[in-house]
Amino acid sequence: MMRRSLTCCAAVAALILPTACGSTQRAATDTPAPPAALVAQARPIGRGPRFQPPARGPVPGACRPTLGPRDGVHVEVFAANRVVILPAGIGTKPPRTTTAGRITSARCYGDLVTLDPTGLVLVRPGTHATTQDLFRAWGEPLSNRRLASFEAPADGQVAVFVDGRLWPGTPQNVPLSRHAEIVLEVGPHVPPHHAYTFPPGV
Repeated sequence: MMRRSLTCCAAVAALILPTACGSTQRAATDTPAPPAALVAQARPIGRGPRFQPPARGPVPGACRPTLGPRDGVHVEVFAANRVVILPAGIGTKPPRTTTAGRITSARCYGDLVTLDPTGLVLVRPGTHATTQDLFRAWGEPLSNRRLASFEAPADGQVAVFVDGRLWPGTPQNVPLSRHAEIVLEVGPHVPPHHAYTFPPGV
């Protein structure tokens, strides 16, 4: 599974759990505390179908039998102060083969796909895809007031950050540019991550 840069509940858990799980081994007293910024950014994964909706939208663009070259984009979704999981399988057609939650093969692959639930979106170069395309392929709504199953409060709207900076346009029009870190959120503000460590070759 892909590792994040500066991110994620898993990173915080990895630092905290060794001293909180009732181990019979003595906890190391010189273990550094998680960075304050990392703790501030971490949120638990939401439970239930609203927070973990499956991929059920149409495959965008030509569905080809091989994945081919791809540009990596990282997308995070937060609602109600929880993580909303971007599922594996967006932009692919069954039958699919999975190993440890990661799709290793599919009948075909569209212009943008997710192979695992880490938020890594793989975009076919030259397609000029946007967040609107991603959410349509996911089968979830996206607008100024709506983020998947969640609606913005009466006095708010969906906020989007790109590389840690507030996006000035509409949530639907964010380009899925190579190595962009895109955060969409509704509800309590979640400090956005500025970067992501992409795997080699994307």
